[in-house]
Amino acid sequence: MPIKSLLNFSAGATAASKASGRLGPLPLRVNFAWTLIGNVVYAACQWGMLSALAKLGTPEMVGQFALGLAITAPIVLFSNLALRAVQATDARRAYQFGEYLALRLATTALALMIIGGIAIWGGYRPQTAWVIVTIGLAKAFESISDVFYGLFQQHERLDRISRSLMLRGCLSLPLLALGVYFTRSAVGGAWGLAVAWALVLVMYDIPGAAWVTNAPSRFSVWRPLWSRQRLLDLAKVTLPLGFTMMLISLNTNIPRYFVQRYGGERELGFFAAMAYLMVAGTTVVNALGQSASPRLANYFARGDITSFRGLLLKLMGIGAVLGMGGVLLSLIAGREILTWLYRQEYAAFVDAFVWLTVAAGVSYIASFLGYGMTAAHYYRVQPLILICTTAASLALCYFLVPAYGILGASWAIGLSALVQAFFATGCIVHATLRVVRGTKPGGRPDLAEAFPAEAGPPVRFVPEIRVRSGGEDGDMARARTPFGTPDHGATNF
Repeated sequence: MPIKSLLNFSAGATAASKASGRLGPLPLRVNFAWTLIGNVVYAACQWGMLSALAKLGTPEMVGQFALGLAITAPIVLFSNLALRAVQATDARRAYQFGEYLALRLATTALALMIIGGIAIWGGYRPQTAWVIVTIGLAKAFESISDVFYGLFQQHERLDRISRSLMLRGCLSLPLLALGVYFTRSAVGGAWGLAVAWALVLVMYDIPGAAWVTNAPSRFSVWRPLWSRQRLLDLAKVTLPLGFTMMLISLNTNIPRYFVQRYGGERELGFFAAMAYLMVAGTTVVNALGQSASPRLANYFARGDITSFRGLLLKLMGIGAVLGMGGVLLSLIAGREILTWLYRQEYAAFVDAFVWLTVAAGVSYIASFLGYGMTAAHYYRVQPLILICTTAASLALCYFLVPAYGILGASWAIGLSALVQAFFATGCIVHATLRVVRGTKPGGRPDLAEAFPAEAGPPVRFVPEIRVRSGGEDGDMARARTPFGTPDHGATNF
């Protein structure tokens, strides 16, 4: 859908809603278009921030910033408890928005205390410690915005989320660049980020929540409800999701911890800058996987294993082509790309850049296999695969990074993605064989036997939780969050 048509359609929907006295949801295709635009703009701004930091500062500054994100991301994602996923799917309003807000404020305060403790007693240099603390503050504002995103999503107004993301990205980029330029330090850039995210929260997200809910005043929605038992019940429900999101972030950041430990902040800066270029292919893979998931699930549900395998193999082939294209591009013009995007000194690590593109190709294939697993209704095994992948990454980094530095970290990423792909392939083979063996004489598969206990609608790599509604066992709202794809809060260079 063209952007101009999208804006006109959204404006028309908003005008119609106001005329009817209520703000209704947007059509699915409009919400999808807004989500795509918001994600693309935000990802571009994130890369712009990294490029500005690399061009205006030093590799050490990039490393400090990357370390701050790597330390704060798992803590903040765990403290978030994936409340947005639960909130957005709480169709019966089992919990009020004020309760979600209160729990988020409490867990965010706890996360900030933990981040501060790590910065103070982690043995970091004062400037690095300040970067960690300031990024932690920025991510605290981001976390509070996230609970308002859950409210927007609950009302099916994803245009508000996308606009907020675009505002955050477009405001963060100049403020971070100005902070680095005037202070000549990563601390100034981190403060620019914190100020930008605080401004978007106060000036757009909170008033937007009042707009969506038809509240009487701009800040009337800011009313946390502090019921101890209710908040404990909600935390118990969401704790498994928080743990899962923490594992996802750890799996991404383990190589960064080892590079910083054995190579210092300078080498981490080089590594983080090159690793972030994998995001471009990941965006394409996620878009294709989400689009193909319903058809994969339908093929599997009908027992049409030939079509299921054929579509999955096509997706894997696309992932392989993307990966090979990246490898070929890095071999031919890797030095020029790193010099143009960042600075000439980054081109000295072109060998590691090539291996990172190889790792990216393997991860693309593993991601498509993850979508296939979810379409085959294999949910409960997926957290176990993530634990195995994280353990493999930890072991590989332990042996490879001290000996080979950034190159070893690149190998570790690729090999851990290969471990994930291996287990995912085994699960898909097992799922398809169960369907084939469950086929009855008439040719129709016995789906009750073919499906394992894990069942539900198709989403990628997801643990399931249930939210009680009104205290009745029969009234449940399921909430799932993508496994292996952290939400917008997982900003990582």
